[in-house]
Amino acid sequence: MSIVLDSKIPTGPLAQKWSKHKMDSKLINPANKRKFSVIVVGTGLAGGAAAASLAELGYQVKSFCYQDSPRRAHSIAAQGGINASKNYQNDGDSIRRLFYDTIKGGDFRSREANVYRLAEVSGSIIDQCVAQGVPFAREYGGLLDNRSFGGSQVSRTFYARGQTGQQLLIGCYQALEKEIHKGGVKMYPRTEMLDLVLVDGHAKGIVVRDLNTGKISTHAADAVILATGGYGNVFFLSTNAMGCNVTAAWRAARRGALFANPCYTQIHPTCIPVSGEYQSKLTLMSESLRNDGRIWAPTTPELAQKLRAKTISAADVPEDQRDYFLERKYPSFGNLAPRDISSRAAKEVCDEGRGIAPTGLGVYLDFRDATKRLGEDVIRARYGNLFSMYEKIAGEDPYKLPMMIYPAVHYTMGGLWVDYNLMSNVPGLHVLGEANFSDHGANRLGASALMQGLADGYFVIPTTIANYLVTQKPGSISTEMPEFKQTELETRERINTMLAIQGKRTVDSFHRELGNIIWDQCGMARSKEGLTLALEKIPALREEFWSNVRIPGSGENANMELEKAGRVADFIEFGEVMCYDALTREESCGGHFRTEHQFFETSPEVIAGSTQAGEAKRDDENFAYVAAWEYKGPGTPPILHKEPLVYEETHVSIRSYA
Repeated sequence: MSIVLDSKIPTGPLAQKWSKHKMDSKLINPANKRKFSVIVVGTGLAGGAAAASLAELGYQVKSFCYQDSPRRAHSIAAQGGINASKNYQNDGDSIRRLFYDTIKGGDFRSREANVYRLAEVSGSIIDQCVAQGVPFAREYGGLLDNRSFGGSQVSRTFYARGQTGQQLLIGCYQALEKEIHKGGVKMYPRTEMLDLVLVDGHAKGIVVRDLNTGKISTHAADAVILATGGYGNVFFLSTNAMGCNVTAAWRAARRGALFANPCYTQIHPTCIPVSGEYQSKLTLMSESLRNDGRIWAPTTPELAQKLRAKTISAADVPEDQRDYFLERKYPSFGNLAPRDISSRAAKEVCDEGRGIAPTGLGVYLDFRDATKRLGEDVIRARYGNLFSMYEKIAGEDPYKLPMMIYPAVHYTMGGLWVDYNLMSNVPGLHVLGEANFSDHGANRLGASALMQGLADGYFVIPTTIANYLVTQKPGSISTEMPEFKQTELETRERINTMLAIQGKRTVDSFHRELGNIIWDQCGMARSKEGLTLALEKIPALREEFWSNVRIPGSGENANMELEKAGRVADFIEFGEVMCYDALTREESCGGHFRTEHQFFETSPEVIAGSTQAGEAKRDDENFAYVAAWEYKGPGTPPILHKEPLVYEETHVSIRSYA
């Protein structure tokens, strides 16, 4: 059966689509809402907000997370802030400007209607969070404060020091706990989703494993929501928590859900550089630091060598031997150029031999000038916890010496394909936050992840899920149905097969090898040659995994190696699809940079001055579409389905921040 991608975008002017859609959407009266049950997997900002909001409306909600508490969801790690177009600074911001900045930041590869809706509800998110008691920073007069983030020339980022995600998650968690106490939400912590159950082609339940006891069970509902985050750990080293994984989304993809734009991964420019071969994760330094920090590298490889050898310190480098390369290349945006562009600029400097970390992969983020201008007390008030974190990890005082930073994998713009209602091509399966593809195109602007998660959870899904539920008979699904028994059996067989291998290699060794392949061939720069090589190596790695992995213990109790093995097996399958996507997309856009597709010195656009050599070169004629991949099983190439991107009110142009 062929798959038709109907995005269900409302008709009418862009600014009226969401209002029109809300008016046209189906309603369920309060008494009938209590008859419907919804499963929500994930308790970050998207999942927690959705579970709390749906329960408050009257739905019966089951909430699942693999952490020991909803409060440990990875949203807690977001540091810098959350965007909203309230224009408190009176500096020219508006819903349309936030919309356009997001569309442009995504290199004109996101769905126009979804992005406008995101900008439209952004102000309501701030009101909601203030009402929950989130302690946003305030100006002296008591108004909420704002700061700037990459890709924007206005101040629209609301923040709580350097721990915005944590404070937002606490507000969301309190709303969730209220509903748990009232009985509207039943919470299942330390429980991992291992499969999606389909009944007549509709998502009607999940198979889970209790991570404390090893018990496998099934749960039924009238609809399923996945809010399980991104897949950045396919690279092994990333800024994600080590438990972050692609399993829930990928198991849904194995059941027929399309995976959209998997090659769109974001490299964050301000991370602490890799320090050793056996490092297990990387640490993000918030983009908010780029408000006051200046990024630079020494002007010559000889000077960089002295800095690496520590025969001189950064403080000894005179001003005329410091290359503030972002300010030089992108004077309009300077140190607040978007993440993909800033990351590639840092890589370019290091490729020239001017990197300053011991590995040669690093540049400086310097607060010397800001400290002189504002005073150390102001810098401490704005970034104190971030500076303390850096000093503990790097062993250097950033008040006295500049931070060393280098790009690292951070966020993933791809995810399961969803329509305007946030429902996948599998009826009943809704996907929120970073787990879907819908809002960020080929590159996410800073401070927009929290905005999307809360928009989806608090304001979008409570309206749109009713459009599906009204077509269903509430309570008609039971775990006694044969589909649940069969899916549970398949899950047990997969686990038993994995445990029986008893090979010689550890799970982590496979994950590290996969990560090296993906980073080298599908990381900051990709090429046809490298991606072709990756597509030769990954299937061989998959075959070895299923014949030579060693998982100690059993499945009858807590077993972290078994958990990791299942996730790594999914990463291997997913990584192959990711490379197919990158190979097929013969253009550069946002975080997807194909070395064959860039503006060269001889390009007419460079000669005319409309862009610079080395910038990403899009192909709007052939690739202005969402790539939605249908998984066909190991050893079989996935099938590409396309959703054309149509811009009704956006002028698509060369993306320039000069």
